[in-house]
Amino acid sequence: MKVIDGFTEAKKRLTRNTSDIYGTISPFVKQKLEELFGVNAVPEQTVKQIIDDVKNNGDLALYDYTLKIDNIRLNTLEVSREKIEAAYHNIDKMLLSSLELAAERIRLFHQEQKDNMWHSVSGGDWGQIVRPLNRVGFYVPGGTAGYPSTVLATVVPAKVAGVKDAVMVSPPKADGNIPDMTLAAAYIAGVDRVYCIGGAQAIAALAYGTETIPRVDKICGPGNVFVMLAKKQVFGVVDIDALQGPSEVMIIADDKANSEYCAADLLAQAEHDTLAQVVLICFSKQFALAVQKEITKQLEGLSRRAIASESLESNGAVIVISSIEEAIELANLFAPEHIELLVENAAELIGKIENAGCIFVGEYSTEPIGDYVAGPSHALPTGGTARFSSPLNILDFIKIIDVVNINRELIKKIGPAAVTIAKAEGLDAHAGAVEKRLKDL
Repeated sequence: MKVIDGFTEAKKRLTRNTSDIYGTISPFVKQKLEELFGVNAVPEQTVKQIIDDVKNNGDLALYDYTLKIDNIRLNTLEVSREKIEAAYHNIDKMLLSSLELAAERIRLFHQEQKDNMWHSVSGGDWGQIVRPLNRVGFYVPGGTAGYPSTVLATVVPAKVAGVKDAVMVSPPKADGNIPDMTLAAAYIAGVDRVYCIGGAQAIAALAYGTETIPRVDKICGPGNVFVMLAKKQVFGVVDIDALQGPSEVMIIADDKANSEYCAADLLAQAEHDTLAQVVLICFSKQFALAVQKEITKQLEGLSRRAIASESLESNGAVIVISSIEEAIELANLFAPEHIELLVENAAELIGKIENAGCIFVGEYSTEPIGDYVAGPSHALPTGGTARFSSPLNILDFIKIIDVVNINRELIKKIGPAAVTIAKAEGLDAHAGAVEKRLKDL
């Protein structure tokens, strides 16, 4: 990890650039893209081609792209209810109880949010009513691994909000199936339908519908560069939750913090992806050195050592500054997805954090607990978007309908103002609609 000494240099390092992370692909992916779609293929154009093909050819395009891209010949797209239930009963019992615990905590957190925030408004002549979205699509990454935690973190809040139809898509493994633990999580979360399809073609299917897959109102969930580009391109046809980028963590630690914990938490984030960003802010070079030694030691036993090492080397930083005030300023500048406060009296700093996806307070609030069982959804804003966006929550799954209820007395009072404004804007028909009522009165 690169060591940065001093506030000025740290500020330069943590100022986000404006490059589009979704336009960047690895050499391996670039080679694969050219093999499949031609030497001049670029991600954006390829995704547009896939979306148009699915839009025009439906299920046939889904089967073709799964064979072409994943080298898997599917016999059917939908996963039967019997197979989902069988997965629930077949997975390891300890894993099952852990998933159920996670689901219950996520459900309770979002139910409490609903109880405190979900209110219709009625003011006599005006008001608002709250309605849940009817059908939402959930993308769950897969292919080489299963991510049941993603199912729970996205679907459970939607069900608490009242979404009637939760439609899940996830790419198949080499054997043509979605992992049992992912299907078990779908059963626990209350997913209504599951389809074995991934990539940009899955996003297109959710956005436009096919013979088998229904069109949804909103698409949620993380994915690779092609999934994110597809979400970006279908936005407006449907709503989307966000464009999730590589994961990131910032840890603020004083000299009394546990260096082993700091190293473990940095590695937990680094093993996600070679593009993951990990930042440690501390107040002495001695502590920075202690954490780096621990990272070297703990790396030895990791199955994803190569990924974590590249992430630390390419995107990791240890920042040594002089005060907690400088640390808070840097944190608000960076707007991290996750921020850990491993300092004395950590709770007193919560009110000073203005930009973050989730704040982890104290040495036992390790970020992986937030990924799985803390309660709040782990679908958080990345890439600095915590400056203006929020974690996935029940408000993502509702819409508000305004209500206007004007009586005779009120239109006499406010109608003339409407006429005046309409005429000033040159909209005579607008003015006339009001004037006719005023004349009759």
